[in-house]
Amino acid sequence: MANPWRGEVSLWINGESHVMRLTLGALAELETTLDEQSLVALVERFEANRFSSRDVIALLEAGLQGGQSALPKGALMDAEIAGGPLAAARAAAELLARAFVLPET
Repeated sequence: MANPWRGEVSLWINGESHVMRLTLGALAELETTLDEQSLVALVERFEANRFSSRDVIALLEAGLQGGQSALPKGALMDAEIAGGPLAAARAAAELLARAFVLPET
C-alpha cells in the first residue's frame, strides 16, 4: 500500500500492484531523460495538460525505480496498466505532485 506522506503512488501493472516514488536520484534521471531544463518546467507541462505519452512513461519508470520495483526499464512499453492510459497519466501526475506537496490531512 502506498504511503502518500512518503510521496508514494500505487499502480496496477500486469496484474500486480507496484508502489512508485520519485526519489531525488529518480528526479535527476527524469530531468535527463526528458531533456527538461528544470522540474518546474515539467510540472508546468502537466498542469497545462501539454504532456506526452513519453512524459508519462518516463515519470512512471522513474517512480518504479524510486520505489525499487523489480520491473525492468522498458517493461511499460508492453505492460497492461489497470485503467489504461488515463490511469497511467493520473498516476504520473500524482507522482509529480507528491514529490513536491504534502498530502492533505
